[in-house]
Amino acid sequence: MGRKARYDKKQFIRGALKLLAELGPAGVTMNAVAEEIGAPIGSVYHRFVSRDVLLAELWLQVVESFQKNFLKALERSDGLEAALHTPRWVRAHPKEGKVLLLYRRDELSRGEWPDDIKAHAVKLAEELNTGIRSFVTQMFGRMSRRNLNRTVFVLIDVPHAAVRRYLEVGAILPDVVDELIRDTYHAVYKEVV
Repeated sequence: MGRKARYDKKQFIRGALKLLAELGPAGVTMNAVAEEIGAPIGSVYHRFVSRDVLLAELWLQVVESFQKNFLKALERSDGLEAALHTPRWVRAHPKEGKVLLLYRRDELSRGEWPDDIKAHAVKLAEELNTGIRSFVTQMFGRMSRRNLNRTVFVLIDVPHAAVRRYLEVGAILPDVVDELIRDTYHAVYKEVV
């Protein structure tokens, strides 16, 4: 019978999250992650074959965390709630917000992902695509390029851009961001809602 592991994957991912939020991608090395949680470097490599895999798992965890309630709002046909999810989630998860909105996936991980991680990324992308397309059909009665573009603009582009500018300078996200997202939502969907 083996001994219980002293460190688990979640601890390393939390350590990488802290480093990424504070120092950016360059600050996340396997040594830095090990030091952050007080683990031997071998423990990191025992759980993650590379930095790319560690950051891929972190990135997917963040995307999944964000996407869960965003998609629930879309399922309820509550587009405004989906649009407001971004600032609310970022306030509740500021480190994760930085990862999601300040760094592109290819900035975090450039290597080849293992098949299970690739499959997870594809699954999340498909869930988002399906959720948005279903919402467009519910809102407008049919799918069209114009309706899809409007929806992506108001539910994703505007909220992400509005929040990103505060994250970039490390400023507290003011309540006016929610008001402006709400105003934009109503302006774009004025003939529908």
